Amino acid sequence: MPNSLPQLAGDRVYLTDGGLETTMIHHHGLELPSFASFVLLEDEQGRSALRDYFRRYVDVARAHDAGFIIDTATRRSNPDWGAELGYDAAALDRVNRAAVAFARQLRDEYEGDGPRMLVNGAVGPRGDGYVAGEKMSAAEARAYHRPQLESFAAAGADMASAITMTYVEEAIGIARAAADAGLPCVISFTVETDGRLPSGQTLGDAISEVDFETGSSVAYYMVNCAHPSHFADVVAQGGAWTGRIAGLRANASPLSHAELDASDELHDGDPDALGDDYAALRGHLRNVNVLGGCCGTDERHVGAVAAAWR
Repeated sequence: MPNSLPQLAGDRVYLTDGGLETTMIHHHGLELPSFASFVLLEDEQGRSALRDYFRRYVDVARAHDAGFIIDTATRRSNPDWGAELGYDAAALDRVNRAAVAFARQLRDEYEGDGPRMLVNGAVGPRGDGYVAGEKMSAAEARAYHRPQLESFAAAGADMASAITMTYVEEAIGIARAAADAGLPCVISFTVETDGRLPSGQTLGDAISEVDFETGSSVAYYMVNCAHPSHFADVVAQGGAWTGRIAGLRANASPLSHAELDASDELHDGDPDALGDDYAALRGHLRNVNVLGGCCGTDERHVGAVAAAWR
């Protein structure tokens, strides 16, 4: 199942979007309660903003002859975050299915006249994506995240990605729940400025542990929500685990998670400099074929990254 994903073929770069939430807040002036983008699916203003947002990235992918992975706006449509916003299990199932349907409709608009596109069900952490916080066991995480993944599968998603994972047990649980739902799964870890996960584990050990516990059923790994300078030295040390990383979605700013969390300003950095930072990683991450952005980035950054990577 993991090997069926076309982005692993290596014959074409696949792009993703950038910082959805930071773009909607700072560029579109929209309010996202609890930083939850799934609320945008609930009215036409929000859906229109999402369509405009993703079309900009599709145009970038087309310009660079790249594929495109459409993330669903669902990183916080899980039980804990949903409860904060008044969404019960039935409401979350509805919005998760609607998010996939929205992405599929966008893909259909470009069918035959655009890049190859995949619909990716985005799974966020149960807690805060910047801190490990209270940890679940792998079994607890599997049960917790399974309903969302089942909603994605039922609605026709092509794959699922666990984004901004801060500790391995949750990542393992999500990988197993994705397998239960029949979806190829990607795990994306975030790291602090020292290149370690917020849990304190090294990136290499985290990838190796998830592979061991899941029988290497994870399609590939990514690093997201961290600036390239935070993990460049780590990947430069090498190791077999670096070959399992196939995607990068970095922040625009080299600020730490704590600094970003405390700031109300948009830190969007220099798109061209970010592209150069990505390109500097190529020699150490030979299998990376998926490129995008995270907090503070927009289509300018992803375009610069695509150009520099080539």
